[in-house]
Amino acid sequence: MPENNITKSFDKRLIDLLKTDSRFVDDEGELIKAAVIDRAWKIDRDLVKLLLSEPEIEKKFFDEIEGHWIFNINTFIEYMSDKNFLANSYTRFRNKIGLNIGGKFLRERGEVSLVWPYKDCVLEGGQIKEEEKRKEIFFNEILAQDEIDRLFDPKVLTNFKRYTPDGEQKVTEIKRDENGTIKENLIIKGNNLLALHTLKTQFRGKVKLIYIDPPYNTGNDSFGYNDNFNHSSWLTFMKNRLEVARELLREDGIIFVQCDDNEQAYLKVLMDEIFRKDNFIASMPWKGRGGRQDATYVADIHEYVLFFAKNKDDFIAGGMKKEDEKFPKFDDTKQLHYKTQLARKWGSNSRREDRPNLYYSIKSPEGSNVYPALNDGNAGCWRWSKKRMNKEIHEGNIEFVKKNNEWIVYQKIYKPTKNELRTKKFTTWLDDVGSTSSGTEELRKLFGEKVFDYPKPTSLIKRMIKIGNVRDRDIVLDFFPGSGTTAHAVLESNKEDGGNRKFILVEQMNYIENVTVERIKRVMKKIYKENLLFKDVNTNFIYCELMKYNEAFMDKIQSAKTSDELLEIWKDIAENSFLNWYVNPETPKEAVNNFIEIGRFENGLEKQKKLLAELLNKNQLYVNLSEIDDEDFKVSEEDKKLNQSFYGEAYNG
Repeated sequence: MPENNITKSFDKRLIDLLKTDSRFVDDEGELIKAAVIDRAWKIDRDLVKLLLSEPEIEKKFFDEIEGHWIFNINTFIEYMSDKNFLANSYTRFRNKIGLNIGGKFLRERGEVSLVWPYKDCVLEGGQIKEEEKRKEIFFNEILAQDEIDRLFDPKVLTNFKRYTPDGEQKVTEIKRDENGTIKENLIIKGNNLLALHTLKTQFRGKVKLIYIDPPYNTGNDSFGYNDNFNHSSWLTFMKNRLEVARELLREDGIIFVQCDDNEQAYLKVLMDEIFRKDNFIASMPWKGRGGRQDATYVADIHEYVLFFAKNKDDFIAGGMKKEDEKFPKFDDTKQLHYKTQLARKWGSNSRREDRPNLYYSIKSPEGSNVYPALNDGNAGCWRWSKKRMNKEIHEGNIEFVKKNNEWIVYQKIYKPTKNELRTKKFTTWLDDVGSTSSGTEELRKLFGEKVFDYPKPTSLIKRMIKIGNVRDRDIVLDFFPGSGTTAHAVLESNKEDGGNRKFILVEQMNYIENVTVERIKRVMKKIYKENLLFKDVNTNFIYCELMKYNEAFMDKIQSAKTSDELLEIWKDIAENSFLNWYVNPETPKEAVNNFIEIGRFENGLEKQKKLLAELLNKNQLYVNLSEIDDEDFKVSEEDKKLNQSFYGEAYNG
């Protein structure tokens, strides 16, 4: 056998052997050389055992010394690093087009998980029946921090539509309240990470409640997002979005995140880091489904809702009616019921170093500075943040009492009056707020058929609204809205108490138009018919989209059915898109041949799609607001005016 063929045969055996270790295989089933080399430098025991399992490979990379086999690290690493090793068509294409310059495998060192695409879709054409479902290519790209240039800049918005109970109307302006805050209900189509950063310009620190039901990372969920992430990518994906979500919350804002046992423990630790462990309020089990008859061990019937505050000391939870005769009877005037000290002196989180934001001075009636009481020489903490303390002092709910020449600070607790609701706190056990079956039935009543798999019931979200004490004109945000249950629940809550809460939804799936938007249109009309006075209480909503640029090429890549189509798209990309700076814009014949060869192997079309997607500069997936006047993007004058209305002062910022 010629020497070249012998080398190829050996390489194939070595590659096949290394691929048996999942640590060395990427999500396309390709060998990650860098991961193997890294483990070799560390003399990884499992790698060494693997190499010793094949006699020919053992002979190549081990030296025998007095009956002992010694791993020749340098020989192995030199062999792995040789440019001819692993030179299959996939690698040759990457090398030729420039994707491997400097060993640049972005997914190995990334920090921001975009999770493009192909819109993470597992449903085709908005269909939901299991027999009509097919799994589309999954492309999760993680960008290294030094690859991020304009990624998080605010984006141009387009395709504005206003929906009212009277039908669709042209948008001429974005309405604001007396404080300058946008008061429209909003549904925005586009990647949720970039849309959240876009919303920061107008809603930073203004959202009262966030509820999200993200992909659970199970690999077999029929929710409309591909949730077959590997563990670390899923956590990166969640971290990026939760960090910006926190910026959007008010100081008294809260967030509820739905999950199951697959990632619940890890998600809790991640949220402890982002929102601080001190701001954790509860893990709330939800009995959301019936048990499967084919369960292997026990029937799994619950999920979790993780409940955090941005600042727990500013948050006041809502409650439900309390029918308890032992509670003090109503009185016509506010009468003092009891007092409680506001200084934490003992117990957990009572030390100044534990809660530095709760250690500050307030003014006594004499004008002197009063600090929390001491605990064995260590400074204690107040129970509230300074902002809430000042509010309570201003409203007369604080009493100063001087004892032994020292001021003691009390909160005054009043008996309820006739106009006040006697309440008790909700419990963590969510067993009385419906299930996915009741959510499905709600949608069936609206549409006349099943249009979405496993929707959450509105009663669950309405419970979150009540627990979160979401009141008139407060904003509720959901950036994994699915069928639109959150917006439905907000409108129903407004109907029940005449409130004017607002919703913001962000969705990138194509079903947003025929399911999400259509659902809210039907709910809006239904509520209006049931209560004509409700017409002016914020039922209208505006729909708009992040304006695509490179994302439009992503759509073309995703919809391609053949390699020939992809070759034409590649030419279009090379001429008309923004490519990564290190990518060769040409289409050399050798690279074309390698590209065609890739398509002949298993999952070849999917690999070709991912390779083309990697060429695109992710900073230009959507049109940045700062480039709205660039003629290349062809933004209409109408859209320019509406973007100016949406962004206000930030338009020229």
